[in-house]
Amino acid sequence: MTMEALKIERRGAVLEVTLDRPKANAIDLETSRAMGEIFTGFRDDPDLRVAIITGGGPKFFCAGWDLKAAAGGDAVDGNYGRGGFGGLQELRGLNKPVIAAVNGICCGGGFELALSADIILAAEHATFALPEIRSGTVADAASIRLPKRIPYHIAMEMLLTGRWFDAEEAHRWGVVNRILPADRLMAEARILADDLAAGPPLVFAAIKEIVREAEDMKFQDAMNRITRSQFETVERLYRSEDQLEGARAFAEKRDPVWKGR
Repeated sequence: MTMEALKIERRGAVLEVTLDRPKANAIDLETSRAMGEIFTGFRDDPDLRVAIITGGGPKFFCAGWDLKAAAGGDAVDGNYGRGGFGGLQELRGLNKPVIAAVNGICCGGGFELALSADIILAAEHATFALPEIRSGTVADAASIRLPKRIPYHIAMEMLLTGRWFDAEEAHRWGVVNRILPADRLMAEARILADDLAAGPPLVFAAIKEIVREAEDMKFQDAMNRITRSQFETVERLYRSEDQLEGARAFAEKRDPVWKGR
């Protein structure tokens, strides 16, 4: 497993992952497998509560699949490692918040990586595209996720034409949460991450599991699963010290102290 392409920093309960593979921060199979190990470790580490994913350098967040590596033998359907491409797209049981700090060009698999996060912050100069159509392949994860996130016709235009759009348009369609000056992007991402890290981890876990599992369910079916104790994270929350702590803190008019148990 290579780590040269990835810079990892732990700040208390926050994990920062910087994809740093000049020129374009593209992801080959080896890097994807390394990212899978990192995000699996994040998922399983009780001391880590929030992750930030960003790109190295001022120009690229991530250009997606490394076509040069593909030309050299990396198969597009090869072993991406745990969590699928980039370690996030298919990582099971990831019940902690992930923030994507998009610091530049975000296209193809890089855009899909950002869509795998829970919150997306973008620098003012960030641009987005799904250009797979031009190289005769399919943006598979984006084809699943994007039409569920933004208006269908806008998503289909992006998928079918591969056209580029800027941060303002991405914000207008709800692809990104906020646009920030480039020199403030990481500072604001860290403020947000620290705020989330101070929150109730068991509640966050329950939210993520419910949202993920209920995505294709009818409302009442999802509610029935909750009332029948069929969401593990919800049951853990309801039987936790944190559940009692929240009620006590409210009654005592103080800030709660979350322990994640």
